[in-house]
Amino acid sequence: MNLILKVVSLLAALSLSSFVQAANNILVFGDSLSAGYGIAREASWAHLMQQELNTSGKPYTVVNASISGETTAGGVRRIDKALAIHKPAVVIVELGANDGLRGSPLAETEKNLDAIIKRAKQTKAKVLLLGIQLPPNYGPAYTEQFRNIYPRLAKKHRIALLPFMLEGIPPEQFQPDNLHPNATAQPRILQSVMQHLKPLLR
Repeated sequence: MNLILKVVSLLAALSLSSFVQAANNILVFGDSLSAGYGIAREASWAHLMQQELNTSGKPYTVVNASISGETTAGGVRRIDKALAIHKPAVVIVELGANDGLRGSPLAETEKNLDAIIKRAKQTKAKVLLLGIQLPPNYGPAYTEQFRNIYPRLAKKHRIALLPFMLEGIPPEQFQPDNLHPNATAQPRILQSVMQHLKPLLR
């Protein structure tokens, strides 16, 4: 009897595993720029992505694991659990802004992003890296070196890259802090992300 129970449990576990894999999850792993800071969650680009996928008939489920205020160090601590739970087919990595705004050492930011990408790739997930740029008041040397982290990592790991996720967003579409896009800007961000994501969904 115990043997039968063990076999049934094993089959159930395998079925659950197959179901999770078949779900084709897209894991959005970011900070406030992806968590929908300051706007209704339903208005965020990550939420709008699910609607876009549904409309286009692509069988993917968007899992938004973004946390406002998250740093790349926090991302490293969270990524293994997120990958284990959601078993994503694609991981969209959007981190680094809070590192830059705090003036964190660039080498640490790059090292952390590198670790996150490696762990995602180890699960056979495809990775899309969203590039971040800092305001000019952080100085040309720091901002340029920060900006260069993203294409360097994309080239190293041969992953998809959106060079700057906020490209083309006009000043009037930012919230009063001049850092976070408002609800009006979200469809444009989604358009930019989808342009680089679609090739990964084939």
